[in-house]
Amino acid sequence: MEVKLAKSLGYCFGVERAVEKAYSLLDQGQKIYTYGPIIHNESVVADLEKKGVGIIESIDDIAGLNEGSVVIRAHGVSKAVYDALDEKGLEIIDATCPFVKRIHNTVSKESADGTDIVIVGNAGHPEVLGIVGWCENGATVIESEEEAEAYTNESGRKICIVSQTTFQAEKFQHIVDIIQKKGYNVIVVNTICNATEDRQLAAEELAAEADAMIVIGGKNSSNTKKLFEICRKRCVHTYFIQTLDDLHLELPKSVRLVGITAGASTPNKIIEEVQNYVRINF
Repeated sequence: MEVKLAKSLGYCFGVERAVEKAYSLLDQGQKIYTYGPIIHNESVVADLEKKGVGIIESIDDIAGLNEGSVVIRAHGVSKAVYDALDEKGLEIIDATCPFVKRIHNTVSKESADGTDIVIVGNAGHPEVLGIVGWCENGATVIESEEEAEAYTNESGRKICIVSQTTFQAEKFQHIVDIIQKKGYNVIVVNTICNATEDRQLAAEELAAEADAMIVIGGKNSSNTKKLFEICRKRCVHTYFIQTLDDLHLELPKSVRLVGITAGASTPNKIIEEVQNYVRINF
């Protein structure tokens, strides 16, 4: 049986940069906190906590801090969080993914100019919550084509549509098409990062030829969930796991090719462990 990795998988630039910053600060002996889990990978977060990294869950938690450095996670945060950290005089180590930062700048400028903001993404996701926090008059978050059909622009103002960086590219375009057909004055800024598109296309390509697919990533990882959805459409035997401990394969004897892909918050070590296990045991 052949085990094949997707051409693009695992850590993306923004995630790798955030994790490296956190470990670098630890090596310098600094007391650090992260605003929320630094990435959506439980094993990485647990390792950082074991080494003394604290996690701030809300703006209210900032009030109780009197020292230390706060690392802004790769997903980014709202303007209100930066303001609260500044007010306390805490050092800010900004590990926001540059692609996410671009969205903050876009919606901040457009909303200040009186434009209505529509964010295509998952309403409860940290990245989306952060983006909303840079919109002067709030924003509308749309996740599905049904929500796009129901959307109305009652203000009559121009609309700026942006996307969560890890949203599925094809689904984003469908939602944009629905809104544009309503005849509104719309500008579209495609803010899905290239790494996300590459990872999704590579996963779909591999799933189309594989007899079974393993998708590795955090259970709260939006981009990993989307990889799972994409792969499951192409391959019935698709498994979603966080680590090797979750892998309980029940493969038909006819399986000849097992494909592996992984979300943007998955360390290479975990990918290699899963790959080696499948090669040895199947």
